[in-house]
Amino acid sequence: MFSQNQLLIILVATVGIILFTWFASLKERRYHGIPRFISFESILLLLMHNHQNWFVNAFAPLQILSWLLFLISAFFALYGSMQIILRGRPQGNFENTTQLVTTGLFEYIRHPMYASLLYFGLGIYLKAPDDLFNIILVIINSIALYITCRIKEKEMTKRFGATYRIYINQTRLFIPFIF
Repeated sequence: MFSQNQLLIILVATVGIILFTWFASLKERRYHGIPRFISFESILLLLMHNHQNWFVNAFAPLQILSWLLFLISAFFALYGSMQIILRGRPQGNFENTTQLVTTGLFEYIRHPMYASLLYFGLGIYLKAPDDLFNIILVIINSIALYITCRIKEKEMTKRFGATYRIYINQTRLFIPFIF
């Protein structure tokens, strides 16, 4: 399924993902990094499995939808990150916000960066949607991100209390106005 070079890339990337997702989260007793790791891994495997399909039938409807999801993903990641940095006033770690961000993208969805990962994974999946391995990986990614958000919301409720509970009732998880 994967070449030796791909396996090496997967191994090196996995070590990087572990360092990025686990150690900071576990050190600060935030456990959403564990399912987030599973999301990152499923996306990595989707990338490695589908790299040859990225430009096949470039103007087919699913390819166009895939690229649209990539653009939305990039926008959500960049704009959401900027909002966290500028409005969330993080202390130390990027995720340690001192202010609850409820404007911009956060006015419509609670987790723009995780939505970005969801859209990115779906975009990769659409490169070869009939492949069983892709179907399994995109389902794993979606479930892992859902679990990540639920754990993160418990952490945010502890940090911001009733204000965050009200915010949950006013916004959606990943898709504005829908879910």
